[in-house]
Amino acid sequence: MENKWEYDYSGLYQNGYDPAPPAPGAPAGQTPGGPAGEPPRKKRGAAKRILAAVLALVLVAAVSFGGGYAGYLVASKNGGQTVMYQAAPSGSATSTSSSTGSLADVASAVSPSVVVVTTEQLVTNNYFWGGQQVLSGAGSGVILTTDGYIVTNYHVVEGAQQITVTLHDDSTYTATVVGADQQSDIALLKIDATGLTPAVLGDSDNVQVGEVVIAVGNPMGTLGGTVTDGIVSALNRDISVEGNQMTLMQTSAAISPGNSGGGLFNTNGELIGIVNAKYSDEEAEGLGFAIPVNTMKTVVQDLLENGYVTGRPALGITVITVGDVQTAMQYGVSSLGVYVNSVDAGSGAEAAGMKAGDRIVSIGTQLVETTDDVTNALKAYNVGDVVEIQVDRDRELITLQVTLGEKTGA
Repeated sequence: MENKWEYDYSGLYQNGYDPAPPAPGAPAGQTPGGPAGEPPRKKRGAAKRILAAVLALVLVAAVSFGGGYAGYLVASKNGGQTVMYQAAPSGSATSTSSSTGSLADVASAVSPSVVVVTTEQLVTNNYFWGGQQVLSGAGSGVILTTDGYIVTNYHVVEGAQQITVTLHDDSTYTATVVGADQQSDIALLKIDATGLTPAVLGDSDNVQVGEVVIAVGNPMGTLGGTVTDGIVSALNRDISVEGNQMTLMQTSAAISPGNSGGGLFNTNGELIGIVNAKYSDEEAEGLGFAIPVNTMKTVVQDLLENGYVTGRPALGITVITVGDVQTAMQYGVSSLGVYVNSVDAGSGAEAAGMKAGDRIVSIGTQLVETTDDVTNALKAYNVGDVVEIQVDRDRELITLQVTLGEKTGA
C-alpha cells in the first residue's frame, strides 16, 4: 500500500526527465532533490498552467524542491515571538459536543479563515540551452492570527520563489515563509495584513471517531472556498506518505489536489486538523487525512521561535540512493543501497570517521535500503544519543559509533 499513499499535492508540475544525482562523494551542492540529497519525487496535481514565457520548450523534471524559501525569516531574531491563537473560549463546548448550528452556519463562520495559496518557481533544465519555465502551484492555508500568520503544508510551498495568499474577500498578499518542516509537513507563512479572521483552534486530543467534520480548501487549485463534509473515520493512523512516517487523523470528507493546507473543522467551528494527504487508488473513496491541530501548534511555535523544529537528531551527512543496476554502473559502485554523498564538518559523523562513498548498511537495528530508511531510523533516537552505524567501505564492513547532533533545517 506504500505506493498508494500520497500527499494531496497541489504543486502543478510537468513530468519529464530527472537528471541523475552526482556520484557518491561529489560536492553536496550538486545533489538534486531535498536538503538530504534525496532523489527527486514526483508530485501530483491538477489545473496545470505556465505563467511566464518559455525560452525553449523543455521537459521539466518533477522535482521535490528543497530549500530556497522565499523571504525566510527566523522569528527568534526578533526576541522570540508567540503566536496568539484564537482558542475556544474557556468553558465552551468541546469538539466532542454536538452543535446547535447547521453545517451551513459552520461553513459560513469558518470560511473567512481559510485562504488560497499559490506559488511560482522558475526551473531551468540544463539539458536544453536556456530552457526555463515558471511552474505554478496552488494549495490552501489557514489563518492563525489577526496580523497575518498562516499555516499550510510544507509540500505546498516547498521551493517556491514567490508565494501569494488570496483571502476570502479576494484580496491578495505576497507571503514569506517564517519556517517549514518537511517531517511534519507544516509551513508557517506571514503576510503584511491586519484585522484578519483567525481560525478558532480546537483540541485534537478530544476528537472522537464518528464526529461530523467539514473540510474547507482550494481543490484543483481553482475552486477556493470549497466546503465538503464527512466524519472523523479514525484517529492516530500511522502511515507512510512518500516514505515519511506520519501520525494522522482520517476523514471521509472529500479531499482533492489543492485541499492541501486547508482546514478540517468540527461542528463547533473549531479547527481540529490541517488537511495534507489522501489515498490515491481509484477504487477507494473517502480516505483523506489531516495533521492533528495539537501537532500543528507545537510545530508552528518552534518554527516561529527558531525557524526549524528543535530536538530532531541528525547524522550530519547527505545521502543518495543507488536503486538500480544502471545507476550503480553509472556511479561505479558494485552494490545497491544508500551512499554517503558528503559529511558535514564538525558533525558526529565526521568525528566517528564516516566518509563520502560509504554505503550505509544499518542504523542501530534498522537495515537501510533507501534514504527514507535513514530518516525513519533516526526517529527512534534523541539529540546526543550515540548510535551504532554499519557501513560498507571498499567491501569491508565497518562499525561506527556516531553521536547525533541536532537537525537545523527542513
